[in-house]
Amino acid sequence: MTKNLVAVLSFFFCLSAFAQKKITLEDGVLQQNRAFRADKMLGFQWIPNTNQYTYFGDSGRKLMTASTGNAAATELVALADLNKATGADFKGFFGIDWKDADTFVLQSGNKIYEYNRTSKTGKKAADLGDAAENATFDKTKTKVAFTEKNNLYWTDGGAKVAITDDANADVVSGQAIARNEFGIHGGIFWSPKSNLIAFYQKDQSEVADYPLLDITQTPGKLENIKYPMIGQKSEKPRVGIYNLATKQTVFIAPKGAADDYLTNVSWTPDEKYVLIAELNRGQNDMRLNLYDATSGAFVRTLIEEKASTWVEPEHAAFFPSPKSNNFVWISEKDGFNNLYYYSIEGKLIKQLTANKFILKDILGANPAGTEIYFTATGANPTNTLAYKVDLKGKQTLITKDEGTHTVAISTDGNWIFDEFSSHSIQSKSLLYDKNLKAKTLLESADKYAGYAMGTAEIKTIKAADGKTDLYTRLIKPSNFDPSKKYPVMVYVYGGPHAQMITNSYLDGANLWMYWMAEQGYLVFTVDNRGSEGRGAAFEKVIHRNLGVNEMDDQLKGVEYLKSLPYVDGNRLAVHGWSYGGFMTTSLMLRKPDVFKVGVAGGPVIDWKWYEIMYGERYMDTPAENQKGFDEAAVLNYAKDLKGKLLLIHGTGDDVVVEQHNLSLVKKFVEAGKQVDYFPYPMHKHNVLGKDRVHLMTKVLQYIIDNNK
Repeated sequence: MTKNLVAVLSFFFCLSAFAQKKITLEDGVLQQNRAFRADKMLGFQWIPNTNQYTYFGDSGRKLMTASTGNAAATELVALADLNKATGADFKGFFGIDWKDADTFVLQSGNKIYEYNRTSKTGKKAADLGDAAENATFDKTKTKVAFTEKNNLYWTDGGAKVAITDDANADVVSGQAIARNEFGIHGGIFWSPKSNLIAFYQKDQSEVADYPLLDITQTPGKLENIKYPMIGQKSEKPRVGIYNLATKQTVFIAPKGAADDYLTNVSWTPDEKYVLIAELNRGQNDMRLNLYDATSGAFVRTLIEEKASTWVEPEHAAFFPSPKSNNFVWISEKDGFNNLYYYSIEGKLIKQLTANKFILKDILGANPAGTEIYFTATGANPTNTLAYKVDLKGKQTLITKDEGTHTVAISTDGNWIFDEFSSHSIQSKSLLYDKNLKAKTLLESADKYAGYAMGTAEIKTIKAADGKTDLYTRLIKPSNFDPSKKYPVMVYVYGGPHAQMITNSYLDGANLWMYWMAEQGYLVFTVDNRGSEGRGAAFEKVIHRNLGVNEMDDQLKGVEYLKSLPYVDGNRLAVHGWSYGGFMTTSLMLRKPDVFKVGVAGGPVIDWKWYEIMYGERYMDTPAENQKGFDEAAVLNYAKDLKGKLLLIHGTGDDVVVEQHNLSLVKKFVEAGKQVDYFPYPMHKHNVLGKDRVHLMTKVLQYIIDNNK
């Protein structure tokens, strides 16, 4: 090769590198799911009882439709025509819900509209009023129940009907209870035939008021929230059953103590019974109880599960067939979530799955109720795959590609829509027929083409126990040079119900981490024991000793980093939020020689100030486990700080209240330690919106400035 040719090639390589666009930090914070969002069939829905489906085009401003026999999509209804027919002013189709084969419903604020695609007509179906919240449709989408302040109502488009009328604001009906733990996301449960409504009611009069300061008023005003702290008084729940015909309500009370948990409410298909997974406050004894829907009377206990650690029901009983009261229950009693098929008498008919990996959710069943669809990780815990199993226990993997899948099954069960991403695929949309033969509907273009983007390596290391595999993610800059020494930012969460590393595009990372890599950093994460997705033994090692095994595993991650020839082991930083904030402050104070810089957002500092439902599951109460609380309390190690530490908190945080961080600052003052503190006024537990750019600029610039 001649010198001239080498010079020319070098010029073009340099020109190509120079021409690459740079992702800004603002891009990294705000545009991952906007400008850089993969091409997807957003809002995909099957039209009931047809082989047709709809999805959004033009960022939600178009409603596209196609059939399984024809991949060519057409516009179903123009936005202008929808608005003309309904008299509304919709800006897009987000939130549509198909009522039947011809009609979909759509909300604008608290006004509900219907549109018929056949007659091309629309109407306002209901106006819930400005004060309405928690609107919940029945199965037919002709009736809706909703709350106003602490009371519950319903309507079918006419006058609203009061279900409760409590003047005491501390008696709250129709809203989620137990601070949304135990898979609880709402408080209204329509019966299958829309004749009855079950609902949560909580009496929180004995729960302590917690003051939050509203600085937007003059003078500032204290806003009290109900915040049940570990070991203190909790809310008292019960379940009401309202009969729409008689307008009468009967109440179910817990079989145990008044502050036990009532979780995972479900109806039998014949509407005769309500099932409730009742859990003692200690969260180690669960009974799935059956109640008569007419009287509210206890009938029998169907299932009981106990554990020396905790039992955590998160999925309601699932009824595969509308013609049978036989149900499927999800339990991890054998170490992993599996499916168990029971009669309504509580007799185990068949254990349907016996997998040694995590089952995530039941998706539904075929019309005959003989096959159940569900998502699970499969052998690789970073995946989310789709399976089906029949009532004899024959299990079939539906999704053929590894990755993170979202699946929707057609009404007749003959077609399956699958959209997924993986380490190497930004997004791919597939359609499976009943023989599980797939055709591609859409594959995303490379949204990062032309940008300087680093790479992520996914590997495993051994945990501190010497035997358990832990998944790691190491993000390197686009111009990575293995002969150089790089500083590292460790991003940590480390707690239950979270998995940082997934087989999805960008591997579960935030785009701002790739920006950080372009600043000359390596960005590292390890999912330690105690985090999600690996089964009971992996998760429950944290019981009564939060922070201990998690830190040990994070230090194994540091040990791995220091074994790499291109890591500068003297320039390590750590950042995390919430449980990750607890981990960050714990590592900075309890292992003070490891990290040079730490940034902790919304950290739990002393578990006795955290809420009952989550905290007592993992730590019990101080009266039961004082040693564990003392060891985990970050306050006790303030004097040991060596590195630079920035603490951040939203002043309106109602999840991890600011008392945590301010108490730690007080300890630092007493110990004569200098730290940095930054409040985000009026923000709650997460700093969202445009202010998040300010937050991440603050976090990352602090690390860059102090990790030299």
